[in-house]
Amino acid sequence: MVGSRTDSLYHRCSDREGSLPRGSAGRHPTAARRGPRSPAPSPADHALRELTVLSRALFDTPDEGEILSLAMDHIAAAGPYSAEAGYLKVDGELIPRPRDGQIHASAVDRRVRELNGQDGPVTVPGRPWGRALGLRGLERLHGYLVVTSRSRPTAAERSLLTTLVRHTAAALSVAFAHRRQREDALELHRLREERTALQGQLISVVAELGYQRAVHALMADVAASSGGEEAITRALHRLTGLPALVEDRFGRLRSWTGPSRPDPYPEPDPVRRDEMLHAVAREVGPVRIKDRLISLVRPHGEILGVLALVDARDEADAHTVLALEHAAASLALELAHLRNLAEVELRLHGELVDDLLAGTDEASAYARFEAVGHDLHRSHYVVVVQWSNRTADDSFAQTVGRAASAVGMRSLLTRRSDHVVLVADDRPHARALYEALARETGTRSGTIGVSAPSDSLNDIPHRYQEAQRALEVRRHSRERYGTTFFDELGLYRILGPGNDHRELETFVHEWLGQLIDYDSRHHTAMVETLSRYFDCGGNYDETAESLAIHRSTLRYRLQRIRNISGNDLANVEDRLNLQVATRVWKIVLGGPG
Repeated sequence: MVGSRTDSLYHRCSDREGSLPRGSAGRHPTAARRGPRSPAPSPADHALRELTVLSRALFDTPDEGEILSLAMDHIAAAGPYSAEAGYLKVDGELIPRPRDGQIHASAVDRRVRELNGQDGPVTVPGRPWGRALGLRGLERLHGYLVVTSRSRPTAAERSLLTTLVRHTAAALSVAFAHRRQREDALELHRLREERTALQGQLISVVAELGYQRAVHALMADVAASSGGEEAITRALHRLTGLPALVEDRFGRLRSWTGPSRPDPYPEPDPVRRDEMLHAVAREVGPVRIKDRLISLVRPHGEILGVLALVDARDEADAHTVLALEHAAASLALELAHLRNLAEVELRLHGELVDDLLAGTDEASAYARFEAVGHDLHRSHYVVVVQWSNRTADDSFAQTVGRAASAVGMRSLLTRRSDHVVLVADDRPHARALYEALARETGTRSGTIGVSAPSDSLNDIPHRYQEAQRALEVRRHSRERYGTTFFDELGLYRILGPGNDHRELETFVHEWLGQLIDYDSRHHTAMVETLSRYFDCGGNYDETAESLAIHRSTLRYRLQRIRNISGNDLANVEDRLNLQVATRVWKIVLGGPG
């Protein structure tokens, strides 16, 4: 396809040498009327006049190839230059301009492609100066001019060359824009004619009743063939000539048939999405929302998705509405069937995971999980998910399952009274599942706890307790929403899952209260300094480096800590209690603030 477009683009280029006669650009229309005393124009004036005439010719030329040829043929108007080669970017490829049968030197051609859209020097034998200059529009690169000079150009000559290149690029931008407008207009005209012809044929072949029967029969065939959402949008597009699409309950695209598909598809706004669904649900039949004709897919009253036609010109008629209604009915049956399968699968997986969490026979567990395509021989993590605004029902469990699949987690899940449990065969990403669920639910008020890895089925019940403990630690911390890994809890793995939160605060205040108050009053960081000191194992150099302070400054701070708190860091008991207090202060109480 690139070759055919290139041939048509350059069809007249090789026969168009000298479209602007050399030397004619500098003639002034009133030159003949000047008296003998009129001073002769300077070389700079002459060059500017030639460039002015050339600029007008460039913008009056509609063809991109002719514009490039014109600029190359008259490059000497800007100085002691020669045009060695010219390129146009066609369908993403740099295509050289054919000129007098010459073939560009492979080194020049390779150099131009290596520049990858940037300007740069080129080497041509016998020429002391050479540059490849990009012809850039506002949004894209249109091509290149490869220019050499028999002498090193002066600043003025470089400025004139820059002006010529910019005018050539601007003329190419105008020509490309006109070409796109013509192509878009032709395509739109073709599509309209095609749609008109299709509707005319349909109306002429069958009467009103026949059309209704054809629509019903086509949708019945789609439903009977279990073709799914794509088969339904294809059939609807064939019937109406309009782009047809299916979105899920949350506004994410599931299928699109027809032209003008947005890429990327816009991310839905949860609040506006709910408002739109409620507005459409109050009406009977399809509803127009901006440029779309929308029909809800809701078997038994529950909204499972949206079927829509893109009708920007408001051309939908009674036949279009009829087709959309029948398609929505067929899609409702398909989605209801898929929903039932998902619920059955969820119950089956839930029973298997329940057995794992309670403790089960290894041999039977391996066999049963293998039957559903899950390998229990790998290391596993138990993940507990709780969202403050969602009850742990089947709907939320399916939401968690979709989010886990979307981020690449291979897992099985079950649900408890207030949380959902996943058994995953790989360590979850620190934030991916939380962010995916925040998008699915429309709120970030959720907490996730992740256990340490389990290499044995007998460890799964204990790992479940670890995941719950990690979740409880997060829920009782200052930053209560997000993901917490059990193996990153450090000291708090020993202290328990947060039931003694008030006692922990008392303990921290007893050992660090004076330092915390001092930091608050004087805007210092004594507690953080002490915490870093313990984290670095009492190493002065590592502590000073982590705090980005001098060693002498650290020594001064530690002495101030001894004086303010009244505790001796050399005392084993004081040191242990202070270290425990700083870890609880950081992990449970959220650190500074």
